[in-house]
Amino acid sequence: MQKPSIPKGTRDFSPEEMAKRNYIFNTITDVYHLFGFHQIETPAMENLSTLMGKYGEEGDKLLFKILNSGDFLSSMDADDITEGNSVKTANKISEKGLRYDLTVPFARYVVMHRNEISFPFKRYQIQPVWRADRPQKGRYREFFQCDADIVGSNSLLNEVELIQIMDEVFSRFGVRVSIKLNNRKILSGIAEIIGEAEKVTDITVAIDKLDKIGLENVNKELAEKGISEEAIRRLEPVIMLKGNNIEKLETLKEVLSESETGLKGIEELKYVLQKTSILKTRNELELDLTLARGLNYYTGCIFEVKALDVEIGSITGGGRYDNLTGIFGMPDVSGVGISFGADRIFDVLNQLDRYPENASHGSDVLFVNFGETETDHILPILMELRKDGVHAEIYPESAKLKKQMSYADTNKIPFVAIIGENEIAERKVTLKNMKTGEQLLVSVEELKEKIIAKY
Repeated sequence: MQKPSIPKGTRDFSPEEMAKRNYIFNTITDVYHLFGFHQIETPAMENLSTLMGKYGEEGDKLLFKILNSGDFLSSMDADDITEGNSVKTANKISEKGLRYDLTVPFARYVVMHRNEISFPFKRYQIQPVWRADRPQKGRYREFFQCDADIVGSNSLLNEVELIQIMDEVFSRFGVRVSIKLNNRKILSGIAEIIGEAEKVTDITVAIDKLDKIGLENVNKELAEKGISEEAIRRLEPVIMLKGNNIEKLETLKEVLSESETGLKGIEELKYVLQKTSILKTRNELELDLTLARGLNYYTGCIFEVKALDVEIGSITGGGRYDNLTGIFGMPDVSGVGISFGADRIFDVLNQLDRYPENASHGSDVLFVNFGETETDHILPILMELRKDGVHAEIYPESAKLKKQMSYADTNKIPFVAIIGENEIAERKVTLKNMKTGEQLLVSVEELKEKIIAKY
């Protein structure tokens, strides 16, 4: 018999891991609520017509397609299968796909529900997405995204708020990060002044890989895309620009003096940096010209967050996408958003051990089961504790004490409550601290106080 397994790039999560993941989701949700965002959900699958062409050529290849139900082969002839055109074949046997991100489904949602929405619309969404990527460390085929977007407002204050959200979330996690900023208008301006305006997408896709593959391979990829040697030579000092944020912007102002688009991008970044300087964010903001966010739909400010103490890719990203809803027949709706990569954040917090002490246990206290008489006495106490928010449980069988203690240990339950004949007579509880081994005879009220005081 074949051993059970799961697809590569996916993971099972134990109760302890789920508790940690919920800590991540709850922290992000709390911060979203602080800034006035409202939650929505969209289906796991979308029509392929919604998804295709929104992520660039590379993104389209990574879409998981779903076979049509029923006898889908009956509408095909032998040539469709044997001619070797996989795209054409896929189109005939698949009309739906798993969502690649939450932004395109959100744009579709806005267009479909435009009459019910009041703008600006601030939404957040925490759901899984799927990508047919090559699995590797920190990269999965199924993973959760935690998105926040604001649509229907051109104001750059939205960008400033999103930076605050990123700063607040990672400060709460106790993780040092660098929040990297750039602007697609600056990248378009650079493409313009080096004489390759038509190839801005090829340029951004290539330079977005600078961190991963190095300058030499980026230049090689640019050459393969038909960008001239002269243009590549002129691009190099721009993407390798050094100095602080203001110095970089001043240098860029000179370099892009002939590009109206490029200068607009510089102005936008200046505004965002000036407003965030008033707020004194706790994590560093860095203008990074190699940041391109390879997706086609970004049009203005773009963001990416890197952890400083762990070797892993981007853990948050996003940007301004002024014309995304236009693809669905609703032009001129501006949007800006970010997405926290919950799975990578999970890995970062695990490596740095940044979880609060109570993040991974379920119950605060386990009541030992000595038999029916004691259980009848314990059940009302359990009910009272739970009403007050104490996570409490009773061992279901009157097993040996060692076995019950071992259960508490395995499940990281910090307290064990023992009620035998003597305790019933005195209307008391013997409370054992599993960490220190200390035992105290206490009232139910005192037990409650001791557990609550620990957290």
